[in-house]
Amino acid sequence: MRTRVIAVLGIAVLLGVVAATAQAGGQRVAANKLTVWLQVDAQSGWPDVVAAANQQFQQANPGWTVDVQYQNWSDHLQKFDATIAGNSTPDVIEMGNTEMTKYMAAGAFADLTAAKGTFQNSANWLSGLAKSGQYGGKTYGIPYYAGSRVITYRSDLFQKAGIKQPPTSLAQFEAAMVKIGKQNKLKGFSPLYVGGQDWYTALSFVFDYGGSIAQQVSGKWKGTLASPKSIAGLTAFKTFFQLTQSKSTATLDGTNPFPYTVFSQGRTSANYGPAWYSCCTGAKYKTVTQQFVMPSHTKGLPMPGFLGGSDLAVPVQSNNKAQATQWLADFTNTVNEKALQAKGNIPNATNLLGSSVNERAAARSWFVPQAKHWVDVENGNILKTMLSQILTGKLTVKQAATVASDNITQTLNGA
Repeated sequence: MRTRVIAVLGIAVLLGVVAATAQAGGQRVAANKLTVWLQVDAQSGWPDVVAAANQQFQQANPGWTVDVQYQNWSDHLQKFDATIAGNSTPDVIEMGNTEMTKYMAAGAFADLTAAKGTFQNSANWLSGLAKSGQYGGKTYGIPYYAGSRVITYRSDLFQKAGIKQPPTSLAQFEAAMVKIGKQNKLKGFSPLYVGGQDWYTALSFVFDYGGSIAQQVSGKWKGTLASPKSIAGLTAFKTFFQLTQSKSTATLDGTNPFPYTVFSQGRTSANYGPAWYSCCTGAKYKTVTQQFVMPSHTKGLPMPGFLGGSDLAVPVQSNNKAQATQWLADFTNTVNEKALQAKGNIPNATNLLGSSVNERAAARSWFVPQAKHWVDVENGNILKTMLSQILTGKLTVKQAATVASDNITQTLNGA
C-alpha cells in the first residue's frame, strides 16, 4: 500500500462549481442507477466482494442497479475534477486517504456524520484511517481498507547476532540494532536504515510518546511539536537515529536512496516502512526477508504508524445520496470487510484485526492534521527542515521543534 499523492485542485473554482450546480438541480443519471467509482484494485483483487455488496443493495432497493466503474490511481482525480465541472459526478467514489482533505475543505463531499451509526464497526474504525475522512468535526469519508508500516528485516543477520525473536520494546530493538551494527563492518552499513528526513518515522516516535503535530483550539490551529510529549518523542527518535544509522548512507540533504534499495544492496539489516517493501528487497535476500511490528517504547505495544489506505465518499452533487450511503454501508459491513481481510487487506476496524504482522501494526496509527493547508506544510519542508536541524545538531530538539511548531501554526491558519 503506498501513500497516494494529492493532485492539485483549484479550491476556489471547485467551490464555485459546487455552489452553481447546487442551484442547477439537473438530473445526471437514470433515476434508478447508482454510479460507483472504485479503483482497479477491487476489480482484480476482490470482484466477489463488490458483487456481494451490489446484490445486497439491489435486493433492498428493487428496481435499482449499480454501475461500478473502475478507475486508475494515475488519473482518477483529474477525471473526478472534470465530472465536478460538468455536474456529472459519480454517486460514490474511492479516494486515497491523503487525497481527501482538499476535497472535504472545498465542500465536494456530502456530510455523512448523521449516518455514521448505520455503518457496522464505526465505533472501532482504525483511528488513522477514520481521521483522514474527517474535517471540521464532521465525517465525509468512510474507511474502506488500510495498509500499515512494519519492520522488514534480514533474518540471517538477526540470527547471526543471536536474536531469535522479534523485539517487543523499543529498548530491545535499539540494543539488537547496536549488536548487529558491531558485527557488520561493511562500509556504509546501517543496522536500520531510516534516512534523516523521513518524517513519517520521526512522527511515529512523537505519537508513541503521546505527542502530536497540531491541534485545533477555538477554531484555530496550533502547532504542538514543541509540547513536552512531542519533544520526548523527537528526542527518542534522535537517539534511535544516532544508534542505528551510518553517516555515509543516512544523508540529510534530501538525496536519500529508497530504503529497500539500501536493503537490496546489503547495506542494512532492516527498514521501517510500508509492508509492501518486502517486494523489493532483492532476489539475493528473498528467502531471508521477514517482517515484524515496530515496537513501542511501552513494552508489548506496537509503535503508532502512519496509516495508508482508502476512503469512500459521496460527492455532494450526487442526486442519490441516501442510496449511496446505503451502498457504502453494505460494501463496508462486517462480512465484506472480513472478505477483504481474507484477500490480504487490513479491514477498517480494530475489532476485525487478525494476527498478521500487517494487521497488528495497524492497531495503533496516526494521521496528519485534517487542515486545508496541510499540503503547504509538506511542500514547505517544515518537518524535513526540523529533522535536519535536530540530527545535525544545528539546533537543539526544543529549539527546532519550537520553530517548526510556529511555522505550522502560521501555515495551517493561512488564508
